[in-house]
Amino acid sequence: MPSNHGAISWSTAWRLARRGLDWRFRGLRLLLVCLVLGTAALAAIGTLTGAIRTELAARGQAMLSGDIEFTLAARTATAEERAALDRLGTLSVGTRLQALARRPGDLSATVPVELKAVDARWPLYGRFTLDGGRAAGPPPGLTAWIAPGLSDRLGVRTGDRVQIGQAMLTVGGVIGSEPDRLGEGFALGPTVIVSEQGLAASGLVQVGSMARTKYRVRLPEGANPQALADAVKAKFPVSGFEIRTRDKASPGLDRFVSRMGQFLVLVALAALAIAGIGIGNGVSSYLEARRSSIATLKILGATSGDVARIFLLQLVVAAVLAIATGLALGVATTPLIGRALQGLLPIEAGVVIDPLALALAAAYGLLIALTFAAPPLIRAREFPAMALMRARVAPLATRWRAAALPVALGITGIVALAVLTSPQMLLSAGFLAGAAALFLALAALGAGLTRLAARLPRPRGTIARMALANLHRPGAQTSALVVALGFGLAAFVLLASVQTSLDANIARRVPTKAPDYFVLDVPPASLPQFERVVHKAAPGATIRTVPAMRGAVVAYGPKDRMIRVADLKQIPDDAWVLRGDRGITYAADLPEGNLLTQGQWWPKDYAGEPLVSVDDALRDVLGLKLGDRITVTLLGVERTATIASFRRIDWDSMGFNYVLLFSPNAISDAPHNLAATVSLPGADKRPQVRRAILSGLVAALPSSSVIEIGPVLGQVRDILSQMGTAILAAASVAVLAGMAVLAGAIAAARERRQYDTVILRVLGASRRQLLSLLLAEYGLLCALLAAVALGLGTLTGWLVMTRLFEFAWLPDWPRVLGVLGAGVALVLVLALAGSLSLLRTRPAQALREL
Repeated sequence: MPSNHGAISWSTAWRLARRGLDWRFRGLRLLLVCLVLGTAALAAIGTLTGAIRTELAARGQAMLSGDIEFTLAARTATAEERAALDRLGTLSVGTRLQALARRPGDLSATVPVELKAVDARWPLYGRFTLDGGRAAGPPPGLTAWIAPGLSDRLGVRTGDRVQIGQAMLTVGGVIGSEPDRLGEGFALGPTVIVSEQGLAASGLVQVGSMARTKYRVRLPEGANPQALADAVKAKFPVSGFEIRTRDKASPGLDRFVSRMGQFLVLVALAALAIAGIGIGNGVSSYLEARRSSIATLKILGATSGDVARIFLLQLVVAAVLAIATGLALGVATTPLIGRALQGLLPIEAGVVIDPLALALAAAYGLLIALTFAAPPLIRAREFPAMALMRARVAPLATRWRAAALPVALGITGIVALAVLTSPQMLLSAGFLAGAAALFLALAALGAGLTRLAARLPRPRGTIARMALANLHRPGAQTSALVVALGFGLAAFVLLASVQTSLDANIARRVPTKAPDYFVLDVPPASLPQFERVVHKAAPGATIRTVPAMRGAVVAYGPKDRMIRVADLKQIPDDAWVLRGDRGITYAADLPEGNLLTQGQWWPKDYAGEPLVSVDDALRDVLGLKLGDRITVTLLGVERTATIASFRRIDWDSMGFNYVLLFSPNAISDAPHNLAATVSLPGADKRPQVRRAILSGLVAALPSSSVIEIGPVLGQVRDILSQMGTAILAAASVAVLAGMAVLAGAIAAARERRQYDTVILRVLGASRRQLLSLLLAEYGLLCALLAAVALGLGTLTGWLVMTRLFEFAWLPDWPRVLGVLGAGVALVLVLALAGSLSLLRTRPAQALREL
């Protein structure tokens, strides 16, 4: 190479880069597409999750309607407990329970509702409004505020009357905005808000009723909610208080947002990881197309550093424009996501700009672009001019040692950024480690296939022999294609398996095994009357009843070293039984749908020490053993029982399934009512039979609550469908990135094949033979990679469904295989489409250009 006067300046490099840059970005479009998709995904996800968490934090007091909430099940606070809560600050008391609302005189017009009684101080925070925007407070006297759903189903309007229990209530207005709605959790029916007077008139709250009393406290300025909550818990350790503070106003929603955020972050990282492969292929193809320009620059005296600066500046310009476009696209997408998730998550359907999320997305995009562009850039930088000129006939070898340092620095930066900025550090680190292992495994597989192809016997057929040779010839792109195709096809399998599993969870399992009605608060003395009413309307109905109580686990473990739940710094994620009060019951016989897995069941007339049977899942989470003890608080009294057995429960039956099932002598003396399920045979599912059951139960047992399962399952399906839509929309970003990578890998391979194709044309090969050769080569690769992609995509889908979202793994294998087949077909179509221009090229013209 001729000598030169030293390296050119950055300004000179920029002038050369600008002149050589095609502003239509031909050759760099794959880099642009991949970066736009990855950055847009990260920007939208970071903005969305940040907005949700900010909204949860800002609305914590309104969602809780207080700074601290103390909840008691099936009882009210004692005088001493009430006095302690009064001393904390301004106290507001409310009650929540299930009930039936109907039009007076019309027993057939009956709707299950969530009855919410509030006192004169409600809401302590937030603004309650009626339909039309008019601000209001608690309803006066025997007036009720009703949800729009109840207004529609009963056909009542403001001024009409509804009957709930024994109370005749006047509809004072339709609920518009209820500040603490999200904090209340899932509701089995439309909300009806009444005063304390209205609740007392209904006669629904009796000893043993499944009512929950909420004591909400507004604290003085500067008070520490958690410290005061801990003090109350320490003073009344056996009270059974379920306590929430304003920073955890909706733990269930917070956990859902956290898990959704985990999944979305993984999707975004996957999209960027896949995009990185596309960027590497795109830059390789771009630099290959400018091989002559690089050689000319070197012949004219440019150093390797000059070449690197010029093309690095071009790549940075393209990357910055792509990142800016991705950020804008991500911000523009958040209103659509917000609209899709309204009602499920606390987010408004508007444009949200989160500077930190956008900065992180931009940093990720730039790091990914530079890291994956480094190897091809250094490859072009290191070779002399004559080697570049002869690259068509003597392909350049890859010098990975030179690229090792910049790639290692880039990967270190990506890992540090991902782990340090993630609320789930271990999850992000594990995912990145898995992605790196997958990348290396696919690269090793590609190298192995190349060596294997070189050692296999040569087929007799000309096309098959050439297709096999193309897999290992000098300059073959087999390894790059294996990595790109493996990632892309695995993304298709992942999407199909997640989608079909969600569909199966929503459409198959939820509705098929459920009873037709749940009935709460059936007095034991009224059971014969309850059965007569049901069997009169539906003689073939199946009734199942169980004692229904509410209690909270306060301690567990070996007798001599029991662990108090109050002393746990953090409750394990899967130990949901330890969070607040739960349904408990007793039984003489092992319930239907339960399988004893360890231990023995107690005799029918057992009268020894109190015993309890525990769900297998809780045993595994808490490390319980036979002979350990569990203590629950029931109506303010602690009851301790010894673990006699463990059970596997069929939760899909949607019947009465209890994690803790006690022997009768352990808790049967506590005041309680019964809960019942009613299952109708096919002939009795007619609307007139259902109306007869509802009207008969309302007339005979006005204090009981009947819940028709159909509408409830409809709500569950709607929520799961919204969640599924969000999951699939997010996963589709990775699939789009995978499609872009597939197209880019094939385009890069096409550029490398141009010389070979022209030579074959000169030697007399027909277009049909060349197409057959192309199909044979890609068909062989796809056949080998389809099995690999099926395994990788299936494993990832299983982890997402069972470990992240805790849903059943129910993929529809024919559809999954169909999607994989469609992915293989897409690869072949892209390969054919990308090669048509080569087949139309005249050999003489192509040889002159080469």
